[in-house]
Amino acid sequence: MRSRILPLKFFQRSALKVAPELLGKFLVLKNSREKISLMITETEAYDGHDDAASHASRGKTKRNEPMFERGGVWYVYLCYGIYWMLNIVAGDKDYPSAVLIRGVEGFDGPGKLTKHFKINKSFNTCPAKPSERSGGQLYIEDRNVKHPMFNILRTPRVGVVYAGPVWSKKKWRFTLKP
Repeated sequence: MRSRILPLKFFQRSALKVAPELLGKFLVLKNSREKISLMITETEAYDGHDDAASHASRGKTKRNEPMFERGGVWYVYLCYGIYWMLNIVAGDKDYPSAVLIRGVEGFDGPGKLTKHFKINKSFNTCPAKPSERSGGQLYIEDRNVKHPMFNILRTPRVGVVYAGPVWSKKKWRFTLKP
């Protein structure tokens, strides 16, 4: 099986393009003890200053600062004081957008996948490429698994009712059809 690590340039596009194209790619964590690799099965896009469901909707803060970087770095934050959420920043510098990786094969839910991969704040702001900066190497591989757009289900994002009727109903969640 031929695979390649996605170049940072892949993420330097709209989150609405990156999110569905991540389906079928493999999230990979490699450290001195192990290598974990699972197919991405669910994503959500958060796009721009106006997206009321985005952390960036109220401006730049210490917490959401990675969202304002150029696409290709990880944005990792703690949700409810319990679960780490893994996002990959998309787009251009100073335009806040990111893709939440919500599920991988065998793990439905962003908190479950980060627990399995042992992802925490140490990965925040790291580039999505092999590097020793964090507690391991975290990146995404393309292994040529193809999913035509008609095999992708688009639904509203999960848990964003607070964003109001327009933004909470945007079909920016992408999953592989069963």
